[in-house]
Amino acid sequence: MSEPTAPSVPPTPPVPLSALLAREDLGLRQIAGPPAPDTVIHWVHTSEMADPYPYLLGGELLLTAGVHVPEAAGAEGGAPRSNGGESSGDYFEDYVSRIVAAGGAALGFGLAPVHDTVPRALVAACEAYGLPLLEVPPRTTFSGVARAVWQLMAQARLAELRRVTEAQQSLAAAASRPDPVPSVLRQLAQRLAAHAVLYAPDGTVTASAGRAPVPGTQEMLRKLTAVVRPGTGPENTQRDAPASATDSLGDTQLAAYALGGSSGFVLGVATRRRDPADHTIASVAAVLLSLLTGEHQSGAGAARSSALVRLLLGAAPGEVAGLLGSGGRWLVVHARPENGTPDPVGAAALGAALGSPLIDLGRDVVRVLVPAGREPSAQPGWTLGIGAPAEPDGWPSADAQAARALARARATRAPLVRHGARPGLSELVPRADAEEHARALLAPLAAGQALAETLRTWLSLHGSWDRTAVALDVHRNTVRQRITRCAALLDTDLDDPDVRMELWFALRHH
Repeated sequence: MSEPTAPSVPPTPPVPLSALLAREDLGLRQIAGPPAPDTVIHWVHTSEMADPYPYLLGGELLLTAGVHVPEAAGAEGGAPRSNGGESSGDYFEDYVSRIVAAGGAALGFGLAPVHDTVPRALVAACEAYGLPLLEVPPRTTFSGVARAVWQLMAQARLAELRRVTEAQQSLAAAASRPDPVPSVLRQLAQRLAAHAVLYAPDGTVTASAGRAPVPGTQEMLRKLTAVVRPGTGPENTQRDAPASATDSLGDTQLAAYALGGSSGFVLGVATRRRDPADHTIASVAAVLLSLLTGEHQSGAGAARSSALVRLLLGAAPGEVAGLLGSGGRWLVVHARPENGTPDPVGAAALGAALGSPLIDLGRDVVRVLVPAGREPSAQPGWTLGIGAPAEPDGWPSADAQAARALARARATRAPLVRHGARPGLSELVPRADAEEHARALLAPLAAGQALAETLRTWLSLHGSWDRTAVALDVHRNTVRQRITRCAALLDTDLDDPDVRMELWFALRHH
């Protein structure tokens, strides 16, 4: 017999067996195995195979009507109405052991239409192997049991999402208090019923909150922080240190989260449980604490403040760019969530993923200024537009390029679009001459900025009304009206490819 393996469970909250037993409409009754509160179900499977092992993933409530049970074996606990098969005294022991070996969570035995009662030998085998055994009454269908499990899962998922949302709001509120770091730790400890600790780069405890940990927890947490702190774990470097690590001490679950990449601060959490919602809440707290502690590790925050003050007092961008921590060229990134509007926590997480704290949170778009040496990649849940690398005096142009790239990405449903910086015909014409030509050609559109922008987007999307409407967040009829107006003001045929090429050249220099 092979050893049970950890089931590959779905990304949905498990259902306590006790919640299923509490459903009066099902009438289920546990007749063997450990107490229901200790058992959870991840899915339901029905099988009449004598050996269901190859068909189980683990974590199932396996339902059977006992069709596979040999007549002699079934007769031990009540005569079957009809069945055949050879007698085997070890049949139920083999059957139950295979379910346990496959990681099955529980067994449900239906009393109709084959058996009048649950065989006593099956009850004994489930008791011996610690497998919860449920009696399914004749009036309850297996599909009804499965539907009840899915309903309970949906309810648990909704409760989990509500819990995470409420925790995010309370953590964000705590971060805005006058004592943000202790406040965030207290809120995290309260939400997880945990012991939360913030470790400084030198390993000392900066702040802690929550219930007193069991003996040995502090030492285990301190060892776990070394795994995620750059340069302190076994052969760790700043590049290969993991962002988080987990361990356990008896019933206590331990987790450590590195804050701010290579800053050296680490969040340690000790809880009685570990589920996806707890991990999500702790990760939100880690992001907030990264923002709150990042300024203490170096003078980067003061340098950025100095750069802002100098800009406000009239300094040119090129004069203050060196204070931002990276010289040379930069990338402007425009990002928009695939669903909803951006929020401060999401914007901070995006900046951390792109490797830059220089973030501007707008109503619909997050703008991030990234050193050109870091190559942004697509981020789950975000649509990105990236301008061409630019020196500080070229940031406004790169910002416009990123905005157009984002509009194109949304119109084409691409996760990331970069501005094309390949040399072209524009380099054959002096910049001043090209700009003068653009002003003259597009002068009729000067009265309405929306007209020029609509024409630019429409041309970039090859005259697609629907994609242009998506990119500009307007109705397709509005796009048609504006393009018709542009054609009338310019007194030209926009279906002519030569006209389109000339207008596109002008709009690139407008």
